[in-house]
Amino acid sequence: MENSKENSRREFIKKATLGTIGVAAMGISAKSYGRILGANDRVNVGIIGFSNRFKSSLVPSFLDHQKELNFAFVGVSDIWNRRRDEAEAYIKEKAGMKIKKYRNNDELYGNKDIDAVIISTADFQHALMGVEAVKAGRDAYIEKPMAESMDDARAILKAVEESDRIVQIGSQRRSAPNYIAANEFIRSGKFGDITMVEMCWNVNQPGRWRVPLTKEIRKEDTDWDRFLMNRPKEAWDPRKYLEFRLFYPYSTGIPGQWMSHQIDTVHWFTGLEHPRSVSANGGVYMWKDGRKNADTMTAVFDYGPKDDMSKGFQVVFSSRFHNGAGGTKELYYSNGGMMNLDTNKITSEGGLTQKMADEMGLKANLLQEFTLPNATKMETAANTGGDPMTSLHMRNWMECVRSRKTPNASVRAGYNHSVANQMTYAALTTGKKITFDDTKQDLIVS
Repeated sequence: MENSKENSRREFIKKATLGTIGVAAMGISAKSYGRILGANDRVNVGIIGFSNRFKSSLVPSFLDHQKELNFAFVGVSDIWNRRRDEAEAYIKEKAGMKIKKYRNNDELYGNKDIDAVIISTADFQHALMGVEAVKAGRDAYIEKPMAESMDDARAILKAVEESDRIVQIGSQRRSAPNYIAANEFIRSGKFGDITMVEMCWNVNQPGRWRVPLTKEIRKEDTDWDRFLMNRPKEAWDPRKYLEFRLFYPYSTGIPGQWMSHQIDTVHWFTGLEHPRSVSANGGVYMWKDGRKNADTMTAVFDYGPKDDMSKGFQVVFSSRFHNGAGGTKELYYSNGGMMNLDTNKITSEGGLTQKMADEMGLKANLLQEFTLPNATKMETAANTGGDPMTSLHMRNWMECVRSRKTPNASVRAGYNHSVANQMTYAALTTGKKITFDDTKQDLIVS
């Protein structure tokens, strides 16, 4: 029997979904599916990569809505035999569903009854596996970061936009009621022009992205060559297989894992596609365990219209693994006050008071104070499991698979955060200012 906490959580999700996002219309065209589905047919979903994130958050989020929307897990593809077995047992225990096991995606896509996939693999594989999915005629939910190189970002953008597939990127803030309300408030003009944004994501976690299973995994139990995909071929390394977030080119680390969530809100709230420029520095200052990706970094972004350098604002993002003070913060400033997406409050703090305005012959410009509706707090720890934000995002994807509407976090949104990630990583590793060539869709290292 479900406990009261779980019941409360599901009730919140149901109310938030109906009240803020709405239930999508259920129209379906025959062209929309490789396997033609009727409105009442079950949508069969394959799992690609049975990660900790999948187990602790994506599974409960999916199960929140699968009965109502008639979805079911039917298979798992994972190149490590241990993960395949774990997935089979876990889905049977939690969902009562019997799933088939596949050694790789080629085998999974051989099952024509699978309509859609959820991809939760190593960061660098997301884009390439997204390309595989849409070319195989499947809809996909793809964890962020969408892409960890510009080549991969361009490839998935092209593949999805040339298809009729429904692809949701795992930028779950875009389905959270408080972020939706923040976007509407800023776009209404009531907030005023954004003048600066301050963001941070701080933890004190010595083992951040370390995985004890590196001592147990054996090369013969997986497929190392398939894992590497389009990355340079190299000798078997269990750390790069399981602790990929610590090593480029398998992950950018902090930018891809954490900054991608927060910088996405900047693009969403403003309609700007990417920074005009990025400068950054950082390094491995504390946890010297062989990792290559930074455990501490700060990036400074210039945002604004590319054809008018007199307009714009600055974004500062910082993150550290060795002191958790400050936690996760997203602070938007205008001349009239601030929006705090940690407390979900809009206040006049720091705004232009009458006394200050009088000195310059101006009028006071203070925001009216209020709290954003239906707030959900973003946890700072990874893999907390079944959070309402991810559940709402999963539901949005499931509804869009039915309705064929564009989901909240489209491939274009994923492309834009991937551009910002790549600009940041390049700035961090070269020490140079990075801009972007809109014609070539590539980075410029100044």
